[in-house]
Amino acid sequence: MDDKIETTAEHAEASALRLGRAVHTDDAPCSGPEDAPLPDAIAKKPVEQKSPAEWAYERLILYIKNFEESLEGEQEVAMGLTDTGAGVLRIEGLGYFDPDIVTFYGTDGTGARIQLVQHVTQLNVVLRAMAKPDEAAPARRIGFDLARGLAED
Repeated sequence: MDDKIETTAEHAEASALRLGRAVHTDDAPCSGPEDAPLPDAIAKKPVEQKSPAEWAYERLILYIKNFEESLEGEQEVAMGLTDTGAGVLRIEGLGYFDPDIVTFYGTDGTGARIQLVQHVTQLNVVLRAMAKPDEAAPARRIGFDLARGLAED
């Protein structure tokens, strides 16, 4: 705790400030969630009042949504799993359990149901593009659905 005194407006402004930064090595534009203001649905609750699980969950939604913006029409977001032998998880849902658990729901490459439950201190997420399972159906963009869910909380 520090002895800094701030007005309500200063406190609100500080809570809305960006908490991240990304630098890229090439000239191609590659913006990420670190480069944009937090959506109102996330900024309305100060970071200091969030559990590690809630804060990780919200930022994962921003990363998924941002990743999906770069996908082509026949691609969807999936998550590569490391050291599990399970391969790839086609993300169909995301959740958290306070204070420190984040979970991913989905299916693997064979269509079998899969769920990954992770402690926030062990969180590693590899987002990757994969072909849609149904070529005729439009690509799902779960990042946008998940972001809408934040606004409904």
